Amino acid sequence: MTAAPETDTGLPIRLLHDRVLVRVEGAEGERRSTAGIVIPATASMGRRLAWATVVGVGPHVRAIVTGDRVLFDPEDRSEVELHGQEYILLRERDVHAVAAQRVQPDATGLYL
Repeated sequence: MTAAPETDTGLPIRLLHDRVLVRVEGAEGERRSTAGIVIPATASMGRRLAWATVVGVGPHVRAIVTGDRVLFDPEDRSEVELHGQEYILLRERDVHAVAAQRVQPDATGLYL
């Protein structure tokens, strides 16, 4: 029996339709303030969106590419484990935003 071929992203699966596979940044529930203070998950209030890095996209995903940082609701997710690594599987419509690249250092920051 042969092993499943790995895709060009190094993942042993091929995503279908509008699916986006992401890896969550940082520990679950725990976050840091801008001063570096660790804020435990028990201190969180209300519903909070989370950032993740895209590691794979399906063929019908239009606005997201591998390597993008995306914002999503951590309560609307499906978890999967591949080679001992935890990932989250989302639909493209469940992604609220894609992080924009920073303005170039010599740019004015004005868009006309």
